[in-house]
Amino acid sequence: MIRAIALSLLLSSAAHAQEAVSTYAAPGAAVTTPLVVRSTTDTEIFAPLLDAFVTAHPGIALTYEQWGSNALYAAALRACDGGGDAQPDAVISSGVHQIVDLVNRACARPYTSGRTLALPEARRWRNEVWGITAEAAVTIYNKDLVPDVDVPRTRFDLLDLLRRKPESYRGKIATYDIEASGLGYLFAFMDSQQATTFGGLLEGFARVDAVATCCSAEIISSVESGKFLIAYNVLGSYLDVMANGRVGVIYPQDYTLVLSRAYMIPKSAPHPEGAALLLDFILSPAGQTILRRNRLVQSAEPDQTVLQDSIQRTIPIAPTLLVAMDQARRRIFVGNWRAIFGEAY
Repeated sequence: MIRAIALSLLLSSAAHAQEAVSTYAAPGAAVTTPLVVRSTTDTEIFAPLLDAFVTAHPGIALTYEQWGSNALYAAALRACDGGGDAQPDAVISSGVHQIVDLVNRACARPYTSGRTLALPEARRWRNEVWGITAEAAVTIYNKDLVPDVDVPRTRFDLLDLLRRKPESYRGKIATYDIEASGLGYLFAFMDSQQATTFGGLLEGFARVDAVATCCSAEIISSVESGKFLIAYNVLGSYLDVMANGRVGVIYPQDYTLVLSRAYMIPKSAPHPEGAALLLDFILSPAGQTILRRNRLVQSAEPDQTVLQDSIQRTIPIAPTLLVAMDQARRRIFVGNWRAIFGEAY
């Protein structure tokens, strides 16, 4: 039996921005390596993987810190520049563009193994950042409150719905706050690059006083309760853990963005060998099976409502994401977002 002690530390200090801390260790094992992992993944979702890892490596005691993506990026950048707290041993983030930026700034430590080299090129860069999951951005809705005829199977359907029934959905549409959420910013930026519907959707969101909010868990629970009726670009991997039968899921038929969470070993990681062991375990058949069971690896299935190979748009772990980190472009993008959302934002 593995001990996983969730401390649930709600810390408001800017110097300690983690949202929760958990520890994982094999009972009775002699610990030779303490390992610190900072991640944006909710502890509840990642716990089965971490339990299995310390079982396989009983000499490691793992401390898992859950962070918001923007705070995690800022802390990693400060540490890379020689300021702030000590470096963790590994960083895992859904803000993939932020990790690519850290790698580009020489903040990462290289590593290669048979498992890392087996990854597709779209899921690794410079042997310093690796994509460990495959998670779809989905549209969700309250099945009890949204009529079947209103369920938007594509972005075009959603745009049409917001034009036809603005009063029915006023204040009832949600998406990520792109300033508070690095993941939300990345999804919105990728949409702006790929979707001819992007401008129209933002105008539609403004028309119905859509709400921009922070987190996957909050959005899912709000759709479940009926506070929101539809939410756009939600990370689908969280739904099995956090939602119940009232939440319907749509993998958009025009295209579905697929995110691979980025794993990085900081250049000054105190225990890089342990971080490499964790990376290889995550990429192993055993690790990927656990992630697939917890929906952090989503694959195509026959049903037309779920992820299909033909409509996947994988977000590559590549230097092209540095465009999303360009400060001038970001100011313009966020400015346009604010202008369109207006007071709803």
